[in-house]
This record gives sequence, structure tokens and C-alpha cells, in this order.
Amino acid sequence: MNEETINQSIHRIKHLKKGDLFLRAGKPCIEIGMLEKGVMRGFVYDNCGNEITTHFYQERNMIIGSYIPKTNTVIYVEALEDCQISVADYSQVMENVNKDREITEIITNQFQKLNDQVQARLVALLDLSSVEKYELFLKEYPNLLNRVPHYYIANFLGITPTQLSRARKQFINKCR
Repeated sequence: MNEETINQSIHRIKHLKKGDLFLRAGKPCIEIGMLEKGVMRGFVYDNCGNEITTHFYQERNMIIGSYIPKTNTVIYVEALEDCQISVADYSQVMENVNKDREITEIITNQFQKLNDQVQARLVALLDLSSVEKYELFLKEYPNLLNRVPHYYIANFLGITPTQLSRARKQFINKCR
């Protein structure tokens, strides 16, 4: 089987409606997905039962719950719009890493992208002002501002919706 056929043969298309979950915390991570259409968010629950948005996924982003297949995922991933996802068995994909050039490149690039996003988010939560966090969000997710409810964006940035509104006004004034 040639490389293109291997990559295509292990995928299937999955459709989710807005509000459906792709991943559930505590369940084994058996699928890996590439978001083809739509927007999703990753979230966890804190000790008080509040949802904390940890990540946004947009078209051409990989969706995984763990870097290791079959281990329990720690996050929930929810469709914020109707979504189309190219899904594969995570173990099958990892079996083909280093055997299939295309799969290896995709996994390497997507893992690096996820790692970079996590690192930027940690720095933002610890060191940046509300305006700086908002600017980083716009840089990292330029197409999501009007596709994601602002309360999720505020939650993701670790600020209140009121602080987000103020940060947006300060950013607009700064750009004038």
C-alpha cells in the first residue's frame, strides 16, 4: 500500500452537532481527529465544578485528549458549531508514525503546534495583562472572535467577561 493510501484508509468522517462531545475526560483516548469544518473547545472542571476553557480548535487542527493512545483523556472537547472531523484510530496512526512520511509529518507538526499553544497559554495566564492576553488570543486565533461566545474567550483568558469587554475597548483605542 502506498503512503497516500495508508493515510486515507485509516480515516473516516465523523459529524458532530453543536453541543456534542468529541472527547470525555476519564475515557480512554482511542480516536485522533483533524477538524475539517467547525469550531470546538477543550475544557476541564475545576474543584468547584466550574468549566475552564483550555483550548480552541479550528479548521485543520488536530484533536487529541492525550499524547499517548489509550490513556485516559483529562479534557472534554465540545463542538461549538456543527463540525466535520476526519477521525482515525489513534493506535493505528501511531503505528504508522516513522513508517509513513505523510503521517509522520502531520503528527510531528500538529504535536509541535499544540505544544506551542500550551506554552503560550501558560505564559499568558501567568504574566500578561488583560489587554495583552486579548492581543495574544487575536494573534493565535484570528478567525474565532465572531465564532466563539465571548464568555468562552474570557474564560479561556482567565478573566471575567467584563474584563474582556474593557480589554477589547482598550485594544481598539490603542489601535486608533
